[in-house]
Amino acid sequence: MKSRKEKTKQKEDAGHVSEPGAVYQPQGPLTFEKVWLMFQETDKKFQEYREERQKASQETEKRFRETDKKIKKAFDLFTGQWGRLVESLVEGDLPRVMQERGIMIKRTVERAKSDDDKGHEYDIIAVNGDVCVAVEVKTTLRPEDITHFLNKLKHFRQWMPEYANKNRVLGAVAYIRVDSNSDKMAEKFGLFTIRATGKSAKIVNTENFKPTEF
Repeated sequence: MKSRKEKTKQKEDAGHVSEPGAVYQPQGPLTFEKVWLMFQETDKKFQEYREERQKASQETEKRFRETDKKIKKAFDLFTGQWGRLVESLVEGDLPRVMQERGIMIKRTVERAKSDDDKGHEYDIIAVNGDVCVAVEVKTTLRPEDITHFLNKLKHFRQWMPEYANKNRVLGAVAYIRVDSNSDKMAEKFGLFTIRATGKSAKIVNTENFKPTEF
């Protein structure tokens, strides 16, 4: 016969769901491969939590709501940190991948901001002569990201007057994973699509792709 204390503990254990645990921590300099492993491991933790969350009983609903707030805050931090890592790695590979499409890059600028007080920002700007490529970097690329970035490209010469005299302003999106065929949507609107996975980044547009000039 179990005591009341033992029964109470058993009931609590039955409704317990673990929150996402520690993130994989790499050793040595960061590479695409290490960032990819970190992303996969952490994303797996969040996915496991979501699945357990869906199975929760009504008795644990209140506790889950409180936990959800903490998880959302942690996930926002997670995506923000990965975004910065991916930006740095994509910037390093950008001259090579753009050269493969016949566009030579001499210099790149990370997190370029407009001179006004509106705080408009472009994740990466790559420049060479009369060509300028603005790059939007996302951990997960979604349709709304494409819409938002197209609006930023529409105002690029206005918001970034330093590059207003460039004959060609092109757009590109870089990402680790894609949602709802956003990569195809990006190509449809004339954006280069750069996937960061494994050991490096690569352009995944079709061979006959022609970029839109903004």
